Order: sequence, then C-alpha cells, then structure tokens
Amino acid sequence: MEIKELKNQFLEYLELEKNRSPRTVENYDRHLEKFLAWAHISSASQIDSELIRNFRLHLNRFQDKKGQNLKRITQNYYMIVVRNFLRYLSRCDVVTLPAEKIEVGKTPEREVEFLENNEVERILEAATGAGFKALRDRAILELLFSAGLRVSELTNIDREKLNLKRGELSVRGKGNKIRVVFISDTAAASLIKYLAVRTDVDPALFVRDDNKLKKFESKNKIILDKKKDDKNDLRLTPRSVQRIVKYYALKAGIVKNVHPHTLRHSFATDLLMNGADIRSVQEMLGHSSITTTQIYTHITNPHLKEVHQAFHARRRKSAKID
Repeated sequence: MEIKELKNQFLEYLELEKNRSPRTVENYDRHLEKFLAWAHISSASQIDSELIRNFRLHLNRFQDKKGQNLKRITQNYYMIVVRNFLRYLSRCDVVTLPAEKIEVGKTPEREVEFLENNEVERILEAATGAGFKALRDRAILELLFSAGLRVSELTNIDREKLNLKRGELSVRGKGNKIRVVFISDTAAASLIKYLAVRTDVDPALFVRDDNKLKKFESKNKIILDKKKDDKNDLRLTPRSVQRIVKYYALKAGIVKNVHPHTLRHSFATDLLMNGADIRSVQEMLGHSSITTTQIYTHITNPHLKEVHQAFHARRRKSAKID
C-alpha cells in the first residue's frame, strides 16, 4: 500500500479510534504532508534512521522568508507526529522504522506571561458601560479569568449550559473531554447583566450585536452573507475574542502582549499563589498531564521565596538572638 493511503488511514484512526479533535487531525495531516513531500518516498519501508536524521537536519536548518529558524518546539512536534505515525504502522504490521528509534529533543521551558491582580482589575474596569458591547465584553473578560477557560471553550458555550445559581458550567475541552468550571460571583453578575440585553434567539452565549447588524443591513440595503440554516450565525469566533481582550488591555494601558490565554495563565497563577494545590489547578485547567500544569510552579517561585524568607529566615534570625 502506498504511503499516502497509509497516511489517510492513520488520520481516520486518529479521528475515530483516538477521538482527536478536527483541529488536531488537521495539524497531523499538515505536518505529515510536509514530511512526505520532503522525503519523496512511496513506501513505508523507505523510512529508516538515515532519512529521519536528514529530516531533523532539514528542520533545524530551515529558515522562513524572514530568515527565522523553526522553534525547537515546532521541530519536536514534527518528530512526535512522525513517531506516532510509525507507531500506527507497527500496529498494522506494516514494515517500517520502529517508532522507538525516533527520539524527541528536549523542549525549552515555556515562558508564561501572566497579569498581576491590579492589571487584571484595570482590564476589567476598562470594559464599562450599559450598552450591549460593553456588557458582553465585560462578561467575556470576567468569565475568562473566573474559570481559566481556553478561548475555544469560551466561544463554544451555549446559553442553556449556564447554571448561574450553582455558579458552575460544563465545558468541552481538548480531546472532547468535559469538565466542570466555576463562575465567580462577579462573573455571574456580569453575565446576568449581559444576558438581560440579549434580544436574539441564538443559542450561543457570546454573540455579535444582532441589532447593529440589522441596522447596518437596512442602512446599506444589503443582506450579509449568513447561512440561514446555521444555528451559530451570531456566535463570536476565537479571533473576535482575541481582538476584544487585546483592545481592553491596550485601553487599560497594559504594555504586555495580552491575549485570552494570558487570562488563563493569570487564573492558574492566582490559584497557586493563594495556596491551591497543583492537582486541583490541573483539574480546573483541564490538563491531561500534571507536567503541563507544572510550568506555573516556575512563575510562583518568587512567592516561594517570600515564604522562605518569612518562615525559614525568621527562624535563623531567632536562633542568633538566642
């Protein structure tokens, strides 16, 4: 069987058997396609250690149009994709290089940027007003920080899933895993105010301003290109939420590069600095591995230093006095 047909079967396996998200399958497809286009092979038996070594050299030396090299994490992702493909081929008894022969280089520790509490408050306060947009945007910002949501999780929420009385919400995260997230009192209050001005019947929790769209259509005597059978006509996209977050960060005078994930980082950091255990934070963030959550322990090191100085250093000082 030709290598491209095996690749297609592998992608179907990821979708059906491994229940990977469409985005993950798309990423695997794109990376494998680039590997196969570079390799110029037609059979899985042509994949050997020398081919993999040369591919790694190619990735390491590759430069884009701006002359920039691929980040180490991107290079590693290519190798992870190829390794998983080989692992699948082995399951299907296809003769090829054993997956164990591929080593993935050590990835540099991620730099995580988060906001201080006063910066979060400044961004929230920047979204003030009684209009639809201001109320919606304040609710978005409050919920992102209150629940530590990924932007895709936020935009996929439907109104009927909200339970403001219980202060909780079920979201579908990576790998289609469902978890419960919690809504703070301030976030709940913002959501109530926002929902009170909704006049549309769209099921999405966060939507574009329907009245403004209708006025625009009427004034310009046009009908915007919207699918009438699509129940999500008005739903905000992740890109729209990114623009909203960046707008209020700039309005609040925050010089950091703020995006929705920055609020997620801030949520996790705030929990850890206030005494939450890392396993609880892992569950609230929806991380499948504790290793992913551990990136925040580096951020909280200054907090640990304060604890050390407050308790251990005080003990040493006391001993000298005695």
